[in-house]
Amino acid sequence: MKLSNSRKSALCAVMLAAIAATTPFAVAQFPRTQEPPKHYAWSDAAMSPDARADLVIKELTLEEKISLLHGQGMSFGQTGPTASNGGAGYSNAIPRVGIPAIQMADSAYGVTRGASSGRYSTALPNNLAAASSWDPEAAFEYGALIGRELRAQGYSMSLGGGVNLTREPRNGRTFEYQGEDPLLAGTLAGNFVKGVQSEHIIGDLKHYAVNDQESGRNAVNANIDKRSMRESDLLAFEIAFKISDVGAFMCSYNRVNGDFACENTYLLTDVLRKAFEFPGFVVSDWGGTHSTAKASHAGLDQEQPGKTFFGDALQDAVKSGDVSQAELDEHVHRILRTIFATGLFDHPVVKQVPDVERGFEIAQSIAEKSIVLLKNERGILPLDPAKFGSVVLIGGHADVGVLTGGGSAQVDPPGGSAVPPPPPGPNPMAAFMRVTWLPDSPLRALQAKFGAGKVSYVSGDDLAAAASAAKAANVAIVFAYTWESEGMDLKTLDLAAEQNKLIETVAAANPKTIVVLETGSPTTMPWVDKVAGVVEAWYPGIKGAEALANLLTGEVNPTGKLAVTFPLSDADLPHPTLVLPPPESQPRRPAPGEDISAFMANMAKGLPAFQTTYDEKLKVGYKWYDAEKKPVLFPFGFGLSYTTYAYSGLTVKGGEAVSVSFTLRNTGKRAGTEIAQVYASLPDSAGEPPKRLIGWARVDLAAGESKQVSVSVDQDRLKVYDEASDSWKLAPGSYNVMAGGSSQSLPLHQQLTLP
Repeated sequence: MKLSNSRKSALCAVMLAAIAATTPFAVAQFPRTQEPPKHYAWSDAAMSPDARADLVIKELTLEEKISLLHGQGMSFGQTGPTASNGGAGYSNAIPRVGIPAIQMADSAYGVTRGASSGRYSTALPNNLAAASSWDPEAAFEYGALIGRELRAQGYSMSLGGGVNLTREPRNGRTFEYQGEDPLLAGTLAGNFVKGVQSEHIIGDLKHYAVNDQESGRNAVNANIDKRSMRESDLLAFEIAFKISDVGAFMCSYNRVNGDFACENTYLLTDVLRKAFEFPGFVVSDWGGTHSTAKASHAGLDQEQPGKTFFGDALQDAVKSGDVSQAELDEHVHRILRTIFATGLFDHPVVKQVPDVERGFEIAQSIAEKSIVLLKNERGILPLDPAKFGSVVLIGGHADVGVLTGGGSAQVDPPGGSAVPPPPPGPNPMAAFMRVTWLPDSPLRALQAKFGAGKVSYVSGDDLAAAASAAKAANVAIVFAYTWESEGMDLKTLDLAAEQNKLIETVAAANPKTIVVLETGSPTTMPWVDKVAGVVEAWYPGIKGAEALANLLTGEVNPTGKLAVTFPLSDADLPHPTLVLPPPESQPRRPAPGEDISAFMANMAKGLPAFQTTYDEKLKVGYKWYDAEKKPVLFPFGFGLSYTTYAYSGLTVKGGEAVSVSFTLRNTGKRAGTEIAQVYASLPDSAGEPPKRLIGWARVDLAAGESKQVSVSVDQDRLKVYDEASDSWKLAPGSYNVMAGGSSQSLPLHQQLTLP
């Protein structure tokens, strides 16, 4: 739905008034960029980033070089004057040579700490939601919006770009990532970062690597073999890097095969520098640095948020010879070349008023592509306002807002949460773990479609009242949710017991019950056979209510498809019981008045490692369920539409790139967009799971229309990693290429023989 001009103006006025009330710069217009000084030898933009960086290095003192390799603290942990822009951290400028500060902000699905700093940020649908659009162009637009808003707020580096695969769906940050398949996750994360950097903002990819649980993340040791890493988690990072030419990687908190990720030579040097040929810099996760010489030798370039290990300690190590001058210069070179390569030097950041209206439009468009229709029994959806006399919304605070995920990704709306949050818990991350509801009401959005008299709301707190309201209505829509956050993992994929009970009670009272889920991870559904419809709305963002109303009423035809498998139960996961840290491996909370940078740098000191072993190896997500022959609730790639599609005429041709072609026909009565997916089974000698995604296409079709669809598959998507030779190889033999609408609906098959 397009907003009317009057409504757009009113909404923008409210947003900008909130901004203007708390910050002096928000009401004035500023130029988008200002010209950098031109009197330096390295000011010539025609020179390569590497050459420009080398010229700067020749002019720097030891102290200036060291100053680029660490943060200057977090603004909310400081009491005195600071040059920080109020973000997660920053590295200082060197005005003498024209090098700008790198002002960093968390920005997974919007620029965080905006409202609390008197700035406006668009809260987009969460990253897993956006991944369910399977739309690289939308991913680029998503990143470009964040890049523009970072620049408008005075930031020069995004700390978004999460690409960790969903090995453990109960991970509290699953909602920040891009799903379970390396090709899908890498493609979408790469385009996200490409969009960010199109605004001359440094992007990053995180959390490198195998950072697949939050519980005990500072102490956990992830045990996994090299082949499994290279073909799953690391492959997603590699694909994202090759698409984006990202400026930075952020190494993660956890250990991998015994070494912390931020001092892990295999990850940072052998894979990232040598195999990927990554020329940018590696920044530690906040407090993820644990040593000086070891981290430097392994390939860490910058410590954040403070300078416990890469400040005076690094300077002393250089003077003593523990870290060579050449190694130091290499760290500095990577940071400087990134400043030049991303255009940050040539396009300095200048604050300006954000384009709120454009942010609304993009947020709603992406939400409409991301929401997934999971069940539609007897075509209960879409709801025709002319045919349904009354609709009742039940639960989930659907009268006032939509849910978001917590932690450093949290985007605060102006005015705060639409639902008063509970008091913070005992978790050391409590300051970041705020349950927040964006002020975008599904009730009001649906009333705008049906008329206020036809759509009502009850809280669901009283089961009898909920049943009575459902029985009296033509249709009942239950809003259920799971709040997720950095700093904690889910105990189960089940909804809270009281929510399951509410759904069952309402479904018993009215067979025309639809469940709308606001979750950041897969959800189990013991009630699924008792309801008529299920819609996965994820955390749909600041215009999520309008997007949801458009889908429920059919103004928009659903196109989203799952980027993660929904299992039947926790028992079907590769690790039915999440490995939790013992008490001695839990970090303490900072003491009152303790320096936050020093606290974070020392957080993991003395915490004994505990072990998690990814013995499922290559079998991540749908590959696990395929290999183990486990039935699922909803498979990877699944999503319904208000129309239907037919596949026919598959042809597959080999070559440097494998060409896959087929005919796709819209067999229904309305226009739609199908996400047509291509998978391959490799020869038995490859030792792979039953199939892997190798390509897809988003295809727009009018009612009754047919199109010839072609998907070009690079042979790299068919290769396997050989650990003995440290290389990727194509297994000779017969490949079964399949095409269809999901990982478990593949009607077309053809054999392809490759040498």
